[in-house]
Amino acid sequence: MKLVKLPQVTDLTTKSRSTVYEEIQKGLMVPPIRLGGNSVAWVESEIIAINCARIAGKPDDQIKELVKQLVADRAKLPSIIDGFQSNQQPVEAVQ
Repeated sequence: MKLVKLPQVTDLTTKSRSTVYEEIQKGLMVPPIRLGGNSVAWVESEIIAINCARIAGKPDDQIKELVKQLVADRAKLPSIIDGFQSNQQPVEAVQ
């Protein structure tokens, strides 16, 4: 799982910073994950999933459902992470 910062999100989506945040408010984009302090990042695979839905021509109501599912799936990650050994890194942050 790879985390990406806003510049990578705007590159992946070809959308501006303001459009990314507008789409978050509308439920058309996953919200970022807080990394601490003022730092946030997005899960790259979630951005790619939304892009794939757009490419497939899915309407906004289906994109919103996808976003809800992606966010809900985040809650399942702690049980996955519990299975990792302390020397393994399940998440890679990209600066």
